[in-house]
Amino acid sequence: DVQLQASGGGLVRPGESLRLSCATSGSSSFHEWAIAWFRQAPGKERYGIACIDNNKGTTIHDDSVKGRFTISGDAAKDTVYLQMNSVIPEDTAVYYCAADYECTGYGRGMAYWGKGTQVTVSS
Repeated sequence: DVQLQASGGGLVRPGESLRLSCATSGSSSFHEWAIAWFRQAPGKERYGIACIDNNKGTTIHDDSVKGRFTISGDAAKDTVYLQMNSVIPEDTAVYYCAADYECTGYGRGMAYWGKGTQVTVSS
C-alpha cells in the first residue's frame, strides 16, 4: 500500500506561483504508483486535474489547468509535485493527492488518498 501527505498550500495572489508536494511512503516502490492531484472548491465536487504514471513516465493534465499547472515526480524523494503558475481565484480549493496503479480513468477516483492542503487565491 501507500501513504500520501500533501503540503505546500497557502494564500497566494492572482498571477503568482505555488508548488504543492505529495510525499509518499509505504511498502511499495514509488515507481509502482500513478499519483494524481484533485481539487475541491467550496460547494463543488472533487475533480481530478493532473496525473503522473511513475512507471511509464507519462503525465495527463486536465484542460482547466493545462499550460498553467505541471505535475512532476522525484523518485529520489518519493515525492510528486504540482507546480501552479499564473494562479487565478478559481483555483481556490482544497488540493488532494491520490494514488492508484495507473492514470487511466483517474478522474473517476483513486484507491489511496491523502489529506488535503488548502490553496486560497486572493488579492
